[in-house]
Amino acid sequence: MDIQDKFNLRKFFQPDTIASKCRLRFGFTIILVLILALLFPYLWMGKLAQKSVIDSGFSAVETVLKNHMKSRSSFELDTEPFILEETGDKYKSQYSPVNIRWRRFELENQPESETVFSKKELKTITEIREEDKQPFRVWGEGSGALATKKYVHLIKSESRCLQCHSEQGAAPPFQNNQPIGAFVITKLVGHTDRARLVNIICILMAGLLAGSGAIIALYVTVQKVILSPLRQLRALANNLAEGNLDTRTSIKTNDEYERLSNAINHMLDGLQSSQEKLRNANRQLDEKILELSERNVELFKANKLKGEFLANMSHEFRTPLNSIMGFADIIRERPDAQKEKIQRYADNIGKSGRNLLSMINDLLEMAKVEAGKVEIKIHEVNIPEICSSLVNFFLPMTTKKSIYVDIDLDPEIPIIRTDPDKLQQILYNFMSNAVKFVPESGKVSVIGRLLNEKTVRLSIADNGPGISKNNLDKIFDKFRQLDGSITRTGTGTGLGLAISKELSVLLGAEIKVESVLNQGAVFSLDLPVLGPDAKMPETAKDNQQ
Repeated sequence: MDIQDKFNLRKFFQPDTIASKCRLRFGFTIILVLILALLFPYLWMGKLAQKSVIDSGFSAVETVLKNHMKSRSSFELDTEPFILEETGDKYKSQYSPVNIRWRRFELENQPESETVFSKKELKTITEIREEDKQPFRVWGEGSGALATKKYVHLIKSESRCLQCHSEQGAAPPFQNNQPIGAFVITKLVGHTDRARLVNIICILMAGLLAGSGAIIALYVTVQKVILSPLRQLRALANNLAEGNLDTRTSIKTNDEYERLSNAINHMLDGLQSSQEKLRNANRQLDEKILELSERNVELFKANKLKGEFLANMSHEFRTPLNSIMGFADIIRERPDAQKEKIQRYADNIGKSGRNLLSMINDLLEMAKVEAGKVEIKIHEVNIPEICSSLVNFFLPMTTKKSIYVDIDLDPEIPIIRTDPDKLQQILYNFMSNAVKFVPESGKVSVIGRLLNEKTVRLSIADNGPGISKNNLDKIFDKFRQLDGSITRTGTGTGLGLAISKELSVLLGAEIKVESVLNQGAVFSLDLPVLGPDAKMPETAKDNQQ
């Protein structure tokens, strides 16, 4: 046997699939059951055949004995036996194919008769006489059509035999229960063996058909009850391995497979729900991380702005303080200086003090706005008067830089209701930036328009350097100045526009800015005519509360 044959044989007896294991083990089980089921009929048939020989032999012996008795009773006492010869001659029965021979045992004072018996037959007769247990023996000889069954039966004297075989009788006397002789009956059983063989073949065919039917039924049962649900579960496992968690099983067998299928579906539902929760948690975590990143960026920017603000404030505060201290030292060192110089020095000290006070006021105002402590006092406001007062306030600065200031107001602008101080502060910041950044001989326009019956727009336009689009959203940040260097020409804290934006919210207004780089900028304030209560964003109401 080569290696391939050994491998195939091992694979046959050690299969690697459930179907093969079931077929192999159930097949062996069915064969064992059939062998055990057919073994009993087979053995019983052998017993019946042997019993048939014994019964037929016993019946033949009884028949011969009855005929012997009958013949003895119908003749004279000195008449010879009709059937059973004392010399043991053959007796051929009329019942073919049965051959009956009689063996007469040795009589006292009489030589043993010579009869034709085989050695096995004589040996069997001797064994029966010596053992004295069972009066008969059966065995078979030959085969095929010449097969025979040998039946040896030991005859002992009985009470009925003593009627003739006694001292007064004509026959030789016997003692009670004395072995007299033995019958050897030979019976042809070839036809019986053939019938038995046919019966065995029929039994084997029946077993083969039953086994085939059982195997077919087993195959169908295994395929339908065991393998079909397993294939569905395997397909489910393959889909899950590919990541298809929406797949479900639909096994309806009303047994453990269905319960297992329901348990797997329940597990997949829980797994899918857990994954959905995990995705939501990851999404929320990503949002938190993004929010924290943005906050970190904002904190970084705020920290950077704080650094710039501190540097700017140190510069802005140092400049007027140096002026104040410098001119004060000059006045102290030169008390006899000319009156005009002392007046000019005093004016410079006052100007520097006002600048310093303005920056401090901006810081305080921003702190009040952030703390929500700004109070809004609504009054009727005349727009032309507000604009005229604004222009007059900046007249010295515009005159010094030769800036042309133009006022353009719609005559239809009505009296509005708002806080005049906060409105002046917003317009002051707009105008201050315009005058600060407009070059000499530039132009600043104060424009007022009635957009509709509910809204008035006040704008400050200039032809200064303008603001780039990238910086339009940054100019309203706290401490934001587009020129953050210490050597910049403009002064201030960078809080003016941030304060203006917060105040506009409190007034229920909206600030808009339009600018083209190197062409100027327009800052507009859209005010409600009827006051902040008529049009106020939620943030403004919250701040007031």
